Amino acid sequence: MTRIPVVDDYMATTLYTFLPTDNIHSAARTLLDKRLSGAPVVDRDERLVGMLSKKDCLQVVYNASYHQDWGGSVEEYMSADPETIESGTDIIEAADRFVRSRFRRFPVLSGGRLVGQISRTDILRALYDHWPAE
Repeated sequence: MTRIPVVDDYMATTLYTFLPTDNIHSAARTLLDKRLSGAPVVDRDERLVGMLSKKDCLQVVYNASYHQDWGGSVEEYMSADPETIESGTDIIEAADRFVRSRFRRFPVLSGGRLVGQISRTDILRALYDHWPAE
């Protein structure tokens, strides 16, 4: 029987991350410049504390244009307590999680520490690699 791949086989391990205290404008600019839809927010011990998405950054622009309030930290805009997936999870279970979730990516944790990120695209690639279309 063929081994079913796990998220570790397909996840991204080189990630752009933010600290909660980072300037929100710098973080938003990084997302735009690097063409990222979002990135993990970690504390000084590399523990995941949130996710910052372009959608979260829209609130910054809204505040600036409507309320004349331009500024703040990543912590003020990030989504706290994000959904995660554990290292070693097989791609079938991960695919099921994506089907049931509105999220496009999950941070991957091992022992509570951020070790990577898996996206819908990564899972789709894994499924096609493992079960090629005829």
